Amino acid sequence: MLSPALDASIQTLDNSEVSGLRFYVAREQLGTPILLLHSINAAASSMEMAPLFEHFRASRPVYSLELPGFGQSDRLDQIYTPQLYAQAIADMAAAIPEGPPDIVALSLTCEFVARADRDHGLRYRSLSMISPTGFSARTPPGEVFSRRMEKVLGTPLLGRGLFAALTTRPSIRFFLGKAFVGETPARLIDYALETARQPGAHHAPFAFLSMRLFSADALASYAQLNQPALILYDQDPNIGFDRLPELLASQARVSVERISPSLGMPHWEQIDATVSALQEFWQSI
Repeated sequence: MLSPALDASIQTLDNSEVSGLRFYVAREQLGTPILLLHSINAAASSMEMAPLFEHFRASRPVYSLELPGFGQSDRLDQIYTPQLYAQAIADMAAAIPEGPPDIVALSLTCEFVARADRDHGLRYRSLSMISPTGFSARTPPGEVFSRRMEKVLGTPLLGRGLFAALTTRPSIRFFLGKAFVGETPARLIDYALETARQPGAHHAPFAFLSMRLFSADALASYAQLNQPALILYDQDPNIGFDRLPELLASQARVSVERISPSLGMPHWEQIDATVSALQEFWQSI
């Protein structure tokens, strides 16, 4: 059984079109709620958002959704798509009793939030995106590539072998290490290893590895955001920001702040600067 990523209550999201969703919640304080959304990778979970959860629980209600196929949520053998994740996020935001949340999303999940806003009338007050995808000059490879990859990954010997290789301790340390300027936190590595060992842990990551979860129209979705948004970024070995100026030129609701030095996880290495940027942004709304 997977141990909790956060020291908080784990609850099941009822009345969702996506089955088996679970989330962490700390409601000791009053105020505008915060919804944290981890990234998508071979061993993702709410542990990625732990520093923000732990900091803000002292002043506001904080929720952290375990996305479909990850963490405490069910890891079903199903088709994982951007639409599925957008629906899960929209359902989670709608279920928060304190009202529309300030959402903080990491990496690829930022694309899903924008899609939830565009397609599902997402209920939120603001969106903060940490090192978001969708701004690279390179476009996703497309449907043909995804189908070919899915055939390979669907082969028990090749697919399971690849996943096993990607989730060894040295591999997890290597890939997580690319997101840190300094030393990768041991608890992040340990939990990634544990969550990747759960039954069905390979299903959702296979959709990620096939590139099916990346959208060619992510920039257009960001341009249609209906609430204020903040982008926190610096350097990221896996993500390009070449087209970020295009969004800033077309979307007045979006602002940016560079948290340096960081490589994709500033809320771990630069927690004070990250918190300061978030609070200043929220106060400006």
